[in-house]
Amino acid sequence: MVTEQAASAPIVVASNRGPVSYRVREDGSLAAGRGGGGLVSGLSAIGPESGAVWVCAAMSEGDRLAAEGSGGRLDTADTGGHRVRMLDIAPDTFAAAYNGIANSVLWFVHHLLYQTPLEPVFDESFRAQWAAYEAYNAAFAEALAEEAAEGAAVLVQDYHLTLVPGLLRELRPDLRIGHFSHTPWAPPDYYRLLPDDVARQVLRGILGGDRAAFLTRRWAQAFADCCEQVLGAQTERENGITTVVRFEGRTTRLGVHGLGADGDFLRERAHRADVEERMAALRARIGGRKTIVRVDRTELSKNIVRGLHAYRRLLVERPEWRGQVVHIAFAYPSRQDLTVYRDYTATVERVAREINAEFGDASWQPVDLHVKDDFARSLAAYRMADVALVNPIRDGMNLVAKEVPVVSDAGCALVLSREAGAAAELAEDALLVNPYDVEATARALHRALLMDPSERAERCKRLAAAATALPPARWFMDQLTALQGM
Repeated sequence: MVTEQAASAPIVVASNRGPVSYRVREDGSLAAGRGGGGLVSGLSAIGPESGAVWVCAAMSEGDRLAAEGSGGRLDTADTGGHRVRMLDIAPDTFAAAYNGIANSVLWFVHHLLYQTPLEPVFDESFRAQWAAYEAYNAAFAEALAEEAAEGAAVLVQDYHLTLVPGLLRELRPDLRIGHFSHTPWAPPDYYRLLPDDVARQVLRGILGGDRAAFLTRRWAQAFADCCEQVLGAQTERENGITTVVRFEGRTTRLGVHGLGADGDFLRERAHRADVEERMAALRARIGGRKTIVRVDRTELSKNIVRGLHAYRRLLVERPEWRGQVVHIAFAYPSRQDLTVYRDYTATVERVAREINAEFGDASWQPVDLHVKDDFARSLAAYRMADVALVNPIRDGMNLVAKEVPVVSDAGCALVLSREAGAAAELAEDALLVNPYDVEATARALHRALLMDPSERAERCKRLAAAATALPPARWFMDQLTALQGM
């Protein structure tokens, strides 16, 4: 039953990770920290006075302790004044839904990561995990139904919550519901790796919303193609672009909202004292050499290992760069509770060691690898970069490709995978590469290193302008305005 007191929010946001996280101090008390990412910045655009509620999941033991009592409604002193409801979903259910399905199945499908001779294998273990994913999505749908006022706008985020729009529609048909995918969307032939019933269920879930939005037109079109070929849905096009999907009497409009970098924040943050300190330390390590910079999580889709192989090929094919360039590689461990990610992180470290052993000497280490997350150090590297290497296998957008040009001191050249969503906006001034082609990536690095400083600076200026054209606040407000106008 939805109480009158609870169902009061005119705007509700749902995402797996919320705007605040908690850790347990040694004395048992809780310390709150601000969440990261564009969504947090986006929500701040509407302000606490809007009455919006953010529904998220407890991710850690600290989060679960904070969510105890009060129906999971957090102290606004911890959330910057925003109303946040944190769901304390059973740890086993959360782990199966989050790691078992969202990160190990849906993420792999949309990023085309499977080694298909061996995987996926959809057996009884998968079915148990899928049941947990259904329960996890149902918990969100029920909480949203409780929080949303009559006719409220509900913005559901990402692949963790694909079933929520359809489930929420059944509970609250009065609501205006939108779903946003932050990942790519798989083409139909690859999407059909999923069991048939699951493939249909995910599409039906998103089509329960009034809008389905994506980071690029390419991903929106892939979703529409899946709806046509897997569900038999009808679509409508305007100027050759699919804009509407009709299925079982419902109409879902497709939207595209490219997420840009928060330029004002990045420029201010990049010139604080801690960044200056880290720049001095990095300069002491590399001397006056040129720099190729990458900053990524050790996420399989980021393609760090091939990037290292491309750098090795550069040193083999262009020996004049030996001793003259350093590859500053920040590879921050990600999803280390999954074996495949631990193995990948170990491979990154091994390949970096091999390059240093093969080419390095007492005065020069060709790869400067860092595996401990440090945002200030990342910004320092951004400012110093002569070349930024961003070569994902596939990426919904990739904000690193946008952030580096924004804070670069002297202008950097951007070597960018054509499979990153950011390529749709940055292709004109980046050097695009096939992420699987190590030889071509090595040639692009060579070209980038040789680029005339004036050309590099001009390209970087245009890249920065494109990167900040749709800052997080506008990205969020555009979605909200489009949904409220339906």
